[in-house]
Amino acid sequence: MKYDHKQVEKKWQDIWDDAHCFEASNNSDKEKFYALVEFPYPSGQGLHVGHPRSYTALDIVARKKRMQGYNVLYPMGWDAFGLPTENYAIKNHVHPAEVTKQNIARFKSQLKSLGLSFDWSREVNTTDPAYYKWTQWIFQQLFKKGLAYKKEMNVNWCTSCKCVLANEEVVGGTCERCGSEVVHKNKSQWMLKITEYAQRLLDDLDEVDYIERVKTQQRNWIGRSTGAEVDFTTTEGDKLTVYTTRPDTLFGATYMVISPEHPAVETWADKLKNIEAIRVYREEAARKSDFERTELNKEKTGVRLDGVAAINPVNGEQIPIFVSDYVLMGYGTGAIMAVPAHDDRDWDFAKAFDLPIIEVIAGGNVQEAAFTDVETGTLVNSDFLNGLSVAEAKQKIIAFLTEKGLGHEKVNFKLRDWVFSRQRYWGEPIPLVYCEKCGWVPVPEDQLPLTLPNVDSYEPTENGESPLAKMTDWVNTVCPHCGAPAKRETDTMPQWAGSSWYFLRYMDPHNENALASKEALEYWSPVDWYNGGMEHTTLHLLYSRFWHKFLYDIGVVPTKEPYAKRTSHGMILGENGEKMSKSRGNVVNPDEIVDVYGADTMRLYEMFIGDFEKAAPWSPKSIKGCRRFLERVWALAEKVQPGDSYSAQHEVLMHRTIKKVGEDIENLKANTAIAALMSMLNEFADKGVNMAEYKTFLALLNPFAPHITEELWRQIGGEGLLSVASWPQYEDAKTVEDSVEMAVQINGKLKATVKLPVDSDKQAAIDAALAEEKVQRAIEGKEVVKQIVVPNKIVNLVVR
Repeated sequence: MKYDHKQVEKKWQDIWDDAHCFEASNNSDKEKFYALVEFPYPSGQGLHVGHPRSYTALDIVARKKRMQGYNVLYPMGWDAFGLPTENYAIKNHVHPAEVTKQNIARFKSQLKSLGLSFDWSREVNTTDPAYYKWTQWIFQQLFKKGLAYKKEMNVNWCTSCKCVLANEEVVGGTCERCGSEVVHKNKSQWMLKITEYAQRLLDDLDEVDYIERVKTQQRNWIGRSTGAEVDFTTTEGDKLTVYTTRPDTLFGATYMVISPEHPAVETWADKLKNIEAIRVYREEAARKSDFERTELNKEKTGVRLDGVAAINPVNGEQIPIFVSDYVLMGYGTGAIMAVPAHDDRDWDFAKAFDLPIIEVIAGGNVQEAAFTDVETGTLVNSDFLNGLSVAEAKQKIIAFLTEKGLGHEKVNFKLRDWVFSRQRYWGEPIPLVYCEKCGWVPVPEDQLPLTLPNVDSYEPTENGESPLAKMTDWVNTVCPHCGAPAKRETDTMPQWAGSSWYFLRYMDPHNENALASKEALEYWSPVDWYNGGMEHTTLHLLYSRFWHKFLYDIGVVPTKEPYAKRTSHGMILGENGEKMSKSRGNVVNPDEIVDVYGADTMRLYEMFIGDFEKAAPWSPKSIKGCRRFLERVWALAEKVQPGDSYSAQHEVLMHRTIKKVGEDIENLKANTAIAALMSMLNEFADKGVNMAEYKTFLALLNPFAPHITEELWRQIGGEGLLSVASWPQYEDAKTVEDSVEMAVQINGKLKATVKLPVDSDKQAAIDAALAEEKVQRAIEGKEVVKQIVVPNKIVNLVVR
């Protein structure tokens, strides 16, 4: 009978649902295992073939753990707030909630068709008020602890989406969502003080099992450095403070640069003879993204302040001050000291503006190019630092600055506070009101969730406010503290908010009194294994770790870190080796693959495609090979012989394959596990298979191809559901052959084979070879001049 995947796969998906086969229990005596994948943004396009690669990989792990007796939580939900849905709603005049509902239905149908063992009883949706009630509650706790604050600041503004973007959402000077130009504006924004946790976010990476490249991304983004803050007085009597990792080079500082947005510009406005030129330059800088401004190889531009200069604190020399767009107000102090002799960018700037270049670390010709190999070296032209090594000079200059009150040692981080508010409709309302008497006041907790009102238009206002600003009946309220008239905050939260804690809600998703019960949090925490794309291993991971640490500090969660283990996967590329995209015409629709070949084939192929951590191109030829493998598995069922234990000829193969497949699953090496199963099938096809062997084979294959194996399990009389049957066991001693087949060669040409105990000595191998009739005939009348033995492999007789 031919294998009909359409009939088989739907049948077993329904059986699993009816049996609540994959639902985790919060009241279990079993050891828990919590597997997590990133919940998707439910776009109108539906799933692409990249989604199933991650989901299937952890599904295989979850299925194996379930068969090993664990209480497995493998949940799914929807990260459903965000700009794309709102933009679609604006364009098509439909409410974002309706768009979201339709998109989720499509995504859920697609995921179910893949046979993924998600616990759908715990499904969460970030746009559900019952969910975002707790997102709002967490924000209020941050606010109460001083970690959420409002600040007037220079922000990235998307000219198309008409909203503020975090630096992380600007890619190459454009909006990562819509690709439109990003400019700078001054706006009052809600911020989260993630910088308070910078050191802990770094230190605790040593306590988790993350792949090294993920840890590296986290460390690089946090960007810890040690150096000094140094005060440069100015000719106006005030001071500019800089942060530098190289205070040892202070004697080589020949000019300063401040950000165009630096407040000193306006403070000195009446002293600056060229203030208008500076303001024009500032306006030009505001039209550039941070990426464009800090690009290393761009042309150096700037305006010298005519009327105010700085004084180098170590030698008293007057040095010019410039405004230049490569210095950002949001990084460090918004002012830098420039040492052109030992920094490429400073050197280029100095050359462009004909500024002095003074060597302070020996080596190189600094008039020809900056000498930047300065981690080790000797100080020159530096007064009391001359002759010291870099390390010695750093210590001495910091001591000098501290003693003279000119500066101090400082640890700095590249990490900036999180810009948290968005001027959009489709996001969580920020649950605060503003009272002229009391300032910002949280909405009382018993009034959460603060839900989104219906609006007629989702378009942002022309002045950049959220569409909620036009809802005066909703905006105007009373102060919860004093009862005076007050106004609600009309900005909404970013999409990051709901995804920063969703893994906690899965633990107890229907709890109305807390984000999750204390008992559920203590049982399930931390997530045992989290897998997702490398594009989310910086920001989403950082933000969720920050929120979790805060919740740990206020006693809500029991662990410092949310995820014990974090892995990542490579992309699936188009058949042409390029990233899949509509514009390239190389997108593969998973629905079509499931329809033609079946979900089990799709799962096998995505796992067999190559090294899980690396990108791999789609191959129609290879997917057909995976389908043929399953058809051979199906056909083999008719040839199974009786037998309730492994046969002697297959015993080592069985134990060895059980061990390999189990270990490969735990190491995300599904491709080599599948290869081992394919080899096993070849052995069975060649030498036969009994019932005990076939049952074990189906159990090993089940996490990869659950539908076909369930069907075959039932056909051969397997007990219960295979998905919750016991995982096969192996004995280490039986994974090794006790005998080995050795090739016998005469003058390098194969003549026979002999079977010997493993590790037989040289003479035993030679004697066995010489006893073979074919060998005796081949050497008859000849002299054996040399005997070569490769243990357990070859006997080679050299004759003449």
